[in-house]
Amino acid sequence: LSAVYSLDGLLVFGLLLVCTCAYLRKVPRLRTWLLSERRGVWGVCHKAAVIGTRLHVAVSVSCLLMAFYVLVGK
Repeated sequence: LSAVYSLDGLLVFGLLLVCTCAYLRKVPRLRTWLLSERRGVWGVCHKAAVIGTRLHVAVSVSCLLMAFYVLVGK
């Protein structure tokens, strides 16, 4: 649980949330079931999916850099 309170753990969590929600947005059945709500907790997932699809190059580069940092830098 100590990784939740560190900055790199928070960044990893945010990147995984954005990538997962963007992936779920591409699945038609899950898109209507999970990401149709725009308020509340599911609204956060909707906004993360929008960020992941619109900024897919920046998100993928940051995922690669974070993976390199976690595997080699730590």
